[in-house]
Amino acid sequence: MLFDTKQIILKDGRTAVLRSPCVEDAEKMLCCCRQCSLETDFLSRYPEEWSLTIAQEETWITRLRSSSDKLGIVCCINEDLVGSCEINFHTGLKTAHRASIAIALLKDYWNFGIGSAMLAELVDAAQSHGIEIIDLDLIDGNERAMHLYKKFGFHVVAEIPNAFKLKDGSYLNEIHMQKYL
Repeated sequence: MLFDTKQIILKDGRTAVLRSPCVEDAEKMLCCCRQCSLETDFLSRYPEEWSLTIAQEETWITRLRSSSDKLGIVCCINEDLVGSCEINFHTGLKTAHRASIAIALLKDYWNFGIGSAMLAELVDAAQSHGIEIIDLDLIDGNERAMHLYKKFGFHVVAEIPNAFKLKDGSYLNEIHMQKYL
């Protein structure tokens, strides 16, 4: 599924572009995912777990662009790919009323309104697709993300204790949130 390119003005006055990823973005997307995973424990993977090759990422992007049940959006500032988000529309007879979302953004670009802009586009896509419930998961302690999601009307519906085990042996809970459209 393709996204119509949009420009957004950031809180500091810079312009960013939200658009569908293209195969030429494969290496930048992998680097961005690895860097995001390096910058916070609030993502579900460590950087070394992003083991896809550039060719595999290109294949994934090609499938994403032609998919009828997934939409991916990247955020670019000048030539830099600084974040991405995705919505997956469930297709089963019993679950087609739901969609799941995910967002990742490089730390240097937090607090500029990019996360809000991406989340707004995902919510709009869900509404356009006739979705009734949007699901997302976050790791307990990610107060910035929790604040953003609550601002958009998401609420906590479940918590899974000790869902993530960090390298230091500590555990973090997974929080499941939903928004009803």
